[in-house]
Amino acid sequence: MSRAEALVPHTNGQSHPAGQPRAEGQQPTGRRPQTAAGFLALFRNELHLTFRRLRTKVLLGILALLPVLIGVIVKLNTGSPHEGGGGPSFIAQTTQNGLFLVFTALAVALPVFLPMTVGVVAGDSVAGEAATGTLRYLLVAPAGRTRLLAAKFTAGLVFCLAATAAVAVAALATGAALFPLGEVTLISGDTIGFADALLRAVLVAGVVAASLAGLVAIGLFVSTLTGSGIAAMAATVGLVITVQILDAFPQLDAIRPFLFTHYWLSFADLLREPMYWDGVLKDLGLQAAYVAVFGSAAWSRFASRDISA
Repeated sequence: MSRAEALVPHTNGQSHPAGQPRAEGQQPTGRRPQTAAGFLALFRNELHLTFRRLRTKVLLGILALLPVLIGVIVKLNTGSPHEGGGGPSFIAQTTQNGLFLVFTALAVALPVFLPMTVGVVAGDSVAGEAATGTLRYLLVAPAGRTRLLAAKFTAGLVFCLAATAAVAVAALATGAALFPLGEVTLISGDTIGFADALLRAVLVAGVVAASLAGLVAIGLFVSTLTGSGIAAMAATVGLVITVQILDAFPQLDAIRPFLFTHYWLSFADLLREPMYWDGVLKDLGLQAAYVAVFGSAAWSRFASRDISA
């Protein structure tokens, strides 16, 4: 069965090809259940398509390897902790408690490695299928462009969670193997128990994953503009790099708070007692705005796009 055939909705366990009348006395299913079933079928297909690719597995493997390298380097150089220049530095705390390797790894991965990985996946979501010719066959099935685009965006968000989890879980395992665990001293100087600190690590990972939502929407929009997956991936990753360069210039203070990368490292405020939410809420609100703007732009472009090949 082809991917397009797999997306044809079924009713009461039986398929109804286009143009074939229903059996006499059979009640049509409601519009909403069909819509939900169609979206779930598309979503499952998008997840399968995304995570079965060798490229995706390699990217997740690289993300998981990053905390291991950081942990080994910190272990070998405990006498000269690195001081981060622009973002929060947790490496000194890592030598005292392995759980801090989670925060260190996320602080290192978020500006470069995570957005590049997400940019590759989001940029290829539509353009990659257009390049291989599968997009036209998907739209032949009664999927609907809006549902297909929504499924791709949702699958992109799931990939953000998976990528962040790959970093966090690998960092926790490496930190436990190389450094002691126990009560955690926060960057505010307060001490909390290991269980509470672990819950904060989960919360931080969730915030980091949500911080990439705007990038998913941008990548999806870029992906609707071209039929080349490579071009879409390059443009999305290049945009991330450009925006982060602009965010580093104090002369651009007037626009920096509106750049989608500006509040990415605000998760450090969750490692205070009490937790400081202002920066995190600004980050999440900014990501929601980017999702609304670029999601609408992607829908507008995709809904009117001529898919002829």
